Amino acid sequence: MESRIERLCIERRLKMTGQRRIIARVLSEAEDHPDVEELYRRASAFDARISIATVYRTVRLLEEKGILERRDFGGGRARYEATAHGHHYHLIDADSGRVIEFTDPALEAMLHALAGRLGFDLVSMRLELFGRRAATGPGEAAGHADAEGRR
Repeated sequence: MESRIERLCIERRLKMTGQRRIIARVLSEAEDHPDVEELYRRASAFDARISIATVYRTVRLLEEKGILERRDFGGGRARYEATAHGHHYHLIDADSGRVIEFTDPALEAMLHALAGRLGFDLVSMRLELFGRRAATGPGEAAGHADAEGRR
């Protein structure tokens, strides 16, 4: 079965070599935002013949074709995710680098309203928040909720 990134590649008429298929599948299955080195590690577990140069070239091509988006979450390494990932935002833990994806219709409405007040129609947005976990104070329950309210 084709992965969603493989489908995007085929729709954009990219030649799908075996190594590109593996890289596309690894990217599609990623629940995080891997950098090229992590992507290489995961892909080479499926095919030891994949070189890091092949991964770099493939990522660059997928980015040029609008299939992948480069993200900078700090730490000095670009990380990637599929562009067809839907509207969502990122909260990055400044201490661990963990990335929490979230959606918030109220936030999106507020941003559209803000752009409107400034005389613009919002056509695109990107939001990356950096934060630290708040310390649990006296009398508060231990544990913190993620963006969807889960603990």
